[in-house]
Amino acid sequence: MISIDGSIGEGGGQVLRTAVSLSLVTGQTIRISNIRQGRKNPGLQAQHLAAVRIATEISEAEVIGAELNSKTLLFSPKKVTPGKYHCQIKTAGSTSLALQTVYLPLSFCEKSSRLSISGGTHAAFAPSFDFLSLHWAYYLNSIGFKVALGLEQAGFFPQGGGLIDAQLSPAGSIRELDLIEPGPLKQIRGISAIANLDRTIAERQRQRVIHRLGNKYRLNDIRIRELPSNYKGTTLCLVCEFENSQCCYFSLGARGKPAEKVADEVCDQIEYLMSTNAALDEYIADQLLLPLAFGKNTSVFSTAKITRHLITNAEIIQIFTPARIKISGDINQPGTVSIKPQ
Repeated sequence: MISIDGSIGEGGGQVLRTAVSLSLVTGQTIRISNIRQGRKNPGLQAQHLAAVRIATEISEAEVIGAELNSKTLLFSPKKVTPGKYHCQIKTAGSTSLALQTVYLPLSFCEKSSRLSISGGTHAAFAPSFDFLSLHWAYYLNSIGFKVALGLEQAGFFPQGGGLIDAQLSPAGSIRELDLIEPGPLKQIRGISAIANLDRTIAERQRQRVIHRLGNKYRLNDIRIRELPSNYKGTTLCLVCEFENSQCCYFSLGARGKPAEKVADEVCDQIEYLMSTNAALDEYIADQLLLPLAFGKNTSVFSTAKITRHLITNAEIIQIFTPARIKISGDINQPGTVSIKPQ
């Protein structure tokens, strides 16, 4: 049994998700204590419980401590079984984070799986569905995974009520990434989307991007979209497409938050990215550690920021696997990452 202190590093839900995912892949029993000790509301919350429950279902795991606010979890999986599964998060908890907990073990199965997850598709402090679809899935498919995503219904914070669909086919040989230099910027594209709001809000978001970035960079195909949803919401997601790589940033609207501020948050991040000459944004850098740890060759890439999330994820991965991960750079500054599977 592997014992993990959930308060290490940034002390959030990433420790739980990565540990459960690797428990499923390796078949090792884990005991996690001090779950989310670094958060204002420590312990398992609805979205973390949903991830544990779908992980339990796909592996018929024996679990102790899968309760709301629990700070300790014992998770002992059996063999992961591919198939059709549904995961319901009754709050606006992130559907993306639930998917990211189980995609790896399901992708390593010999048959395909289909996973539907209800809850928040555009929630705070989590990858939005657009980030997953335009960016995360792009990189996973480029290194050998086979992931297809669909948005049935958008679920915005705080109500949730969204639904995503993921088709996970057996992964091939995992290829390495060698992305130090992004190369010249080819274009910035993406979506400005609303649900049950006036279309002019999405247009204002796009117009703000044009005002902020249009004179500096090539903007192309920033589409206005109206998303199906039972509730109101707005989002902006932009992809910076370089010759060798791509980066992605997004922002969410909220009651009383002007459309221009939504756009400014994305533009500010893109302006910072451009000043670093990094090949990957800080969010995808963190999320690629896990799949690349199972590659055949060493991966190296530069990232716009070294985050505590990244460092914590690397620490958990190295507990479970022989992969060696080297992170060079200061916190919240540009840096490089090397992942050597062994």
